[in-house]
Amino acid sequence: MEKSKLMEMHNVGIVVESLDSAIEFFTEIGLTLEGRMMVDGEWAGRVTGLGNQSCEIAMMVTPDGNSRLELSRFLVPQTIEDHRKTPVNSLGYLRIMFRVDNLDELLIRLKKHGATVVGEVVQFGDMYRLCYIRGTEGLLIGLAEQLGRGTATDILEKKSKD
Repeated sequence: MEKSKLMEMHNVGIVVESLDSAIEFFTEIGLTLEGRMMVDGEWAGRVTGLGNQSCEIAMMVTPDGNSRLELSRFLVPQTIEDHRKTPVNSLGYLRIMFRVDNLDELLIRLKKHGATVVGEVVQFGDMYRLCYIRGTEGLLIGLAEQLGRGTATDILEKKSKD
């Protein structure tokens, strides 16, 4: 049997209380709503292990069309845990990060949607300006503005040689 090959990362999923607010927030960041639908029934529950579930999803896509964010609002069963206020060093889901072209301008727009900067905007070497924000429903979102041509890997390699 031929070994399976990874083709792509298709999406990251986040459970929210208000699909409309989450769509509006991530649209402000620059994602586009690709589609919205109900996913329910016994077949869906066999995938998630939740039994007979009812969930409304919205698929958001990045401008390059290569990455997606699946927003889910569960009707049945009800959500049982809330990790939105946990700090960045908590186990499990931490955050999703987006590369943006004008961090300061975006932060002004997102503030109108209730977003707050978690710590502060910092510069990582001469490559990035970045920060974490608490966005819609307290979700932890990373934003990074690339300054130079290198990558974070380049910085880490340089630091390891120093």
